[in-house]
Amino acid sequence: MAKSIVSTKRLSSQFISWLLEENRPDKEGSYRRKEEAHRQHSWWQVMCLTGVDYFSTLGYQPGIAALAAGALSPIATLILVLLTLFGALPIYRRIAAESPHGEGSIAMLERLLPWWQGKLLVLCLLGFVATDFIITITLSAADATAHIIENPLIPNWFHNQTLAITLLLVALLGAVFLRGFREAIGIAVVLVGVYLLLNFVVVSFGVYQILTHPGAIANWHTALFARHSNPLILIGISLLIFPKLALGLSGFETGVTVMPLVKGSSNDTPEYSRGRIRNTRKLLTTAALIMSFFLLTTSFITTLLIPAAEFASGGKANGRALAYLAHLHLGNGFGTIYDLSTISILWFAGASAMAGLLNIVPRYLPRYGMAPNWARVTRPLVLVYTAIAFVVTIIFKANVEAQGGAYATGVLVLITSAAFAVTLSAHRHREKRAKFVFGIITLLFLYTTVVNIIERPEGIRIAGFFIGAIIFTSLVSRVWRSTELRTERIEVDELAGQFLDEESQGAIRLIANRLNKGDVLEYFLKEKEVREDNHIPANDPILFLEIQVSDASEFADIIKVRGVQVGDYRILRAESAAVPNAIAALLLYIRDHTGKIPHAYFGWVEGNPIQYLLRFILFGEGDIAVVTREVLRRAEKNPHKRPGVHVGG
Repeated sequence: MAKSIVSTKRLSSQFISWLLEENRPDKEGSYRRKEEAHRQHSWWQVMCLTGVDYFSTLGYQPGIAALAAGALSPIATLILVLLTLFGALPIYRRIAAESPHGEGSIAMLERLLPWWQGKLLVLCLLGFVATDFIITITLSAADATAHIIENPLIPNWFHNQTLAITLLLVALLGAVFLRGFREAIGIAVVLVGVYLLLNFVVVSFGVYQILTHPGAIANWHTALFARHSNPLILIGISLLIFPKLALGLSGFETGVTVMPLVKGSSNDTPEYSRGRIRNTRKLLTTAALIMSFFLLTTSFITTLLIPAAEFASGGKANGRALAYLAHLHLGNGFGTIYDLSTISILWFAGASAMAGLLNIVPRYLPRYGMAPNWARVTRPLVLVYTAIAFVVTIIFKANVEAQGGAYATGVLVLITSAAFAVTLSAHRHREKRAKFVFGIITLLFLYTTVVNIIERPEGIRIAGFFIGAIIFTSLVSRVWRSTELRTERIEVDELAGQFLDEESQGAIRLIANRLNKGDVLEYFLKEKEVREDNHIPANDPILFLEIQVSDASEFADIIKVRGVQVGDYRILRAESAAVPNAIAALLLYIRDHTGKIPHAYFGWVEGNPIQYLLRFILFGEGDIAVVTREVLRRAEKNPHKRPGVHVGG
């Protein structure tokens, strides 16, 4: 029995060690992940990496468009294409210029909206990012399953295994990332190249069929004007319908996120990569033009050549309209090749989404103190995301069309937030014309988002769940981690270093002071009070320590200490997100720098301790002495090496 318990514990320990083996200390600081060096590639190769997500939507977009808009699908798709080329594309071309290191629109909003309002907005947007990427995984897997089971060469009993096959594909995706997934641009280039070529063949043959069978156009014309003969009314109806086709807008945010992979020019600098920006704009423009061509042509041929009943749930074209045409007109051999290509790119689109999620969380939440330390590690996150994908797949029963609304919601909210960020940026730079144009585009995307949410509320429900979960866990984590040091590093200027060198000749005593007027009288009265309360000998030299709150919503920062002389009084001044954590970090720095244990002196505070706890969490202040002592206790386990904290009064 004892051996069994020991064996179980050993296996558990080995599993946890394997799960967290990537959790290595960061030499540059505890809280900011050092950017990994990425191998850079030509812009067209990186376009293929983003294209596994963007272009793969052709696997299901035409069918969903036909199901949503019917005969109006080509007109509604044309409106979508115009919004893509003259709305989303200009927005993301500007975002590329303002975030050349791949931060994207969320980081822009974070910079433009500081303090807690910015952080809360980012948390909400991360909920929509999670919706977008998780649904990309589940929707792509479901559509890949549709292409598998509808292939004529597949046995009929597969038709009843839709959910099981989809879950298997999701599990396989998770297993690949648990094993270790690395950048695979070469694979993406092959997949996208073959997929686009096959789609071009299908489109070309579809156009040929329409041109050689004029009856298809006549039938479409009859269906189009069956209810309304006025073209303006048809355009108006299409304007109301096109938000349902918003799946075709995915891919822009990913295109900006992968900017670090884009090769720039030889004269690029880390501060401003002009060549990388130029090439990323080529990437975005080329991808948008290619996708616009295929959106228009595939919408046209599928609407004219496929009976409406086949698009419905259970129909042979449901979730696989182009594959249906490939099998019908080009034979099962070509159709099977097309299915294999579609299945591959859809599965790889899920991999792209998983990689995006694994980059998003470590970029924001740990830096805010709103995620546990294991959130920096790949494998635990993979398990979490895979479990969520399982739940979403089961809820939607692996139905492609049912997940379209949730996917569109995530995509549209991200694009709308990007449009708002660009408009706000133009306003800050006093660009009146740009502000007006981008403001109009923002309103268009806002309208599209609202209509999509009203028509298909399941997307906002899923996003709301993710937002609620992220905010709740983030706040719990923030409270749980509030007594960490929260300091990346400490930088001391020349005068402050001189003060510390002078103090290191004897006992190092620091008096914590809240800066008011900063005159000689203030320091005289504070010194007198502290010496009397703590019985400090009159001849012992002291330093004043003043920490001012910069942005309390930040979790970790670089503390820059300045030396200041006011009369005969010497002061160390710094700014930080949290006063007690900064004091604790500075005391440990002084100990390590001078080799002596410093002593800090505080006064008691009056009031409700719960109130001070909330002030500390939200505003970085509160009961300074108590929290400083707790931060030091957690950071230094040996009490004999721990800086002293004295409270008088």
